[in-house]
Amino acid sequence: MTQLQAVLPILPTIFTESGAVDEAGMRRVLDYIVAAGAQGVVFPGLASEYDMLSVEERLHLTARIGEWLDGRVPFVVGGSTGDTREAIAYAEAGAKAGASAAMILTPKTFAGDLGAMADFFRAAHEGSGIAIMLQNAPAPMGIGMPLEQVAELAHQVPGIKYVKEEAPPSGQRITRLTELAGDSLEAVFGGAGARYVIDELARGARGTMPACEITELHVRMLADYAAGEEDKARDLFERTLPLLNMQAIFRWRLTKAVLQRRGLIESIYVRAPGPELDRYDRAELDALLDRLADLLPMEAPQGALA
Repeated sequence: MTQLQAVLPILPTIFTESGAVDEAGMRRVLDYIVAAGAQGVVFPGLASEYDMLSVEERLHLTARIGEWLDGRVPFVVGGSTGDTREAIAYAEAGAKAGASAAMILTPKTFAGDLGAMADFFRAAHEGSGIAIMLQNAPAPMGIGMPLEQVAELAHQVPGIKYVKEEAPPSGQRITRLTELAGDSLEAVFGGAGARYVIDELARGARGTMPACEITELHVRMLADYAAGEEDKARDLFERTLPLLNMQAIFRWRLTKAVLQRRGLIESIYVRAPGPELDRYDRAELDALLDRLADLLPMEAPQGALA
């Protein structure tokens, strides 16, 4: 089984100004993520606006991403849904596309019914044959499942090999979940845009699964930490935090605004609801990026737009 670790960014869904999927833009971003040194890629996740995509779009794009990646780095397919048959279909499509795991948000459909939740994840694993990464996010995105229940699911469903723990305080929860789950899990990952990544790593997280707009900085940060250069990792963390705090508010729009400024995408169109950047926000974003200019080029890598 492929061992997932380090930086696994979420690939966003790129759209044209008319709201259609922009496959060329998605491929440019995917190639950037790989070139930036990421140890894997995830699609679709919350940062992909997965709940704004049709079943057909998700299945089609999963196949395309498998083709584009061609085994260069591990692929984690997003299988989040409240419907068991859909979860199986998404995970199975990921398996056919070369995915080594399926990340699935704990469905609100089965909140409060641990037996039904276990059956749901068991079916997704058995229907696809790939490992399951249980994503435990707080409301309103997820249900913020108690850690005792997450650990119980890991014990009951052998196919659950990973957990992405995002409910606050994520660091403490990663420590506790690791204790409760024991050998039932291969690894626990942090999320929440890597806004707590140093604390999560100190507590044994295998890696982080942030949005993708500053992938090379997250790769460098985790490499420094793994090499015992914690001060360097913290310096980089502190420099990126203002941008990540802004992303916590504007989410997909912020990610796409940065990707556009980097020359990787043409449109910042999003389907998901949420606050838009006004002229003051855009000026603030430019100021934050200017302060990262020595680390983060605002032009696409050579050949990315070819």
